[in-house]
Amino acid sequence: MKLNLGCGQNRLDGYVNADREPVVEPDVVMDLEEFPWPFDEHSVDEVMANHVLEHVGARAEVFIGIMQELYRVCRGGARIYIAVPHPRHDNFIDDPTHVRAITPMTLSLFSMKNCLEWKKIGAANSPLALYAGVDFEMKEMNMIVDDKYKDAANLDEMVQHSNNIATEYRFVLEVIK
Repeated sequence: MKLNLGCGQNRLDGYVNADREPVVEPDVVMDLEEFPWPFDEHSVDEVMANHVLEHVGARAEVFIGIMQELYRVCRGGARIYIAVPHPRHDNFIDDPTHVRAITPMTLSLFSMKNCLEWKKIGAANSPLALYAGVDFEMKEMNMIVDDKYKDAANLDEMVQHSNNIATEYRFVLEVIK
């Protein structure tokens, strides 16, 4: 099974399109913040979460619960494709329904390998993979930047210190079981 979570108007052929809003006519009406999700354990091979995660989990325990449900329903080796607005872009800042910034470090906290390494060296990172009993490895991370900045020599520095340079993050996570 392939899931398109928070599909909105962007239904995908070959996916179970899920959304909490019946008006978008999803295959499954569900709220990602209500657990358990209506899918069996280890039943999902692929997940699309296109501009969804920034809308859910304003409370940490709810966001962690969402990550636990993703882990529960996915098979080992499943891929999760995530796109989110960059938290320093007006596209993130201006939307009052955006409740959580998603960054590379946010998702790295759900990697067992990272958490065990941080524990070994005494790092202060929250070992969320250990706490939540999940394991996601980041396989890809791309930062999408506005066209006018694509060739900037000091792009990383610009993104760190200025708004509206990077528009989006795109990630691919692999479920490790």
